[in-house]
Amino acid sequence: MQHVRFGRTGLQVSKLCLGTMTFGLQCDEAASFAILDKAAQGGMTFIDTADVYPLGSTPELAGRTEEIVGKWLRGKREQFILATKCSGKMGPLAWQQGTSRKHVMNAINASLKRLGTDYVDLYQVHHLDTNTPMDETLEAFDAVLRSGKARYIGCSNYQAWRLARAMGRSEAMGLHKFVSVQPRYSLLFRQNERELFPLCEEEGIAVIPYNPLAAGMLTGKHKRSAAPTEGRFTLGTTAKTYTDRYWHDREFDTVDAFVKMAKEAGVEPATLAVAWVIANPVITAPIIGASKPEQLDASLATAELKLDPALKTKLDELTHEFRMGDAPR
Repeated sequence: MQHVRFGRTGLQVSKLCLGTMTFGLQCDEAASFAILDKAAQGGMTFIDTADVYPLGSTPELAGRTEEIVGKWLRGKREQFILATKCSGKMGPLAWQQGTSRKHVMNAINASLKRLGTDYVDLYQVHHLDTNTPMDETLEAFDAVLRSGKARYIGCSNYQAWRLARAMGRSEAMGLHKFVSVQPRYSLLFRQNERELFPLCEEEGIAVIPYNPLAAGMLTGKHKRSAAPTEGRFTLGTTAKTYTDRYWHDREFDTVDAFVKMAKEAGVEPATLAVAWVIANPVITAPIIGASKPEQLDASLATAELKLDPALKTKLDELTHEFRMGDAPR
């Protein structure tokens, strides 16, 4: 497994990052441990989680994923780069969510306890909190970093203009800047190529995209003729979100053409989808999720795949409309 520089920092991370949001709901502890073992055996030393995980759960289960990851990491914490996030709803009280100074300071302490460690390598804003002034959020994350409870700070799901504003405000106030961003990115969602990625390239911001397989759509396993029977399209509170994102004729038409191209190239569709993401030079490490250990095989295979430039061009052309935004339906 290749290791690469994490944006403008001196940190080195594995070229693939393991996402853990399935742990604790889709996967029980034993299955989660098996996925973590498989990832480690494949050289994935970068692990991403969040306090609000598992995905699709009720608030009562929030934190379970971090507990599972923390239990697995016992005795081997220093062998891995560990990232987590905050801002999601973590309790019934009004202040138990968002990125207020109070919640951020409470959230990092709670995450460290669940993870069984005294620091994380990367602490991230999970979602923008429009109820909290950006300066307050930035000051809170800077305080977490200065306390030694995180080595670096970053954000997730920020639009380009908001990330640019955050960078500018941090510089103006003499605070540590975000060093990474975690956006959605795949052949079926390319809008961030237009503004966010050029900004990241200019500023040396690490890009660790999620959903590189578009919730499994790009594996070709889902069929438009039948209702989804597994995965995120059936998962609790997130089923509607993923169905609204991807379960449309336009996406299925593209997936059908993509799978045909993958077969003609003699490459597994999942491997090709991840390889296409990695081929973008602005990408640091795509986040790969799984609900079974064997699902990691196709992504791990990208370590030995060099994407043919002509094939990449064909894939770019096939999915160009997803770069321009949502088409009318």
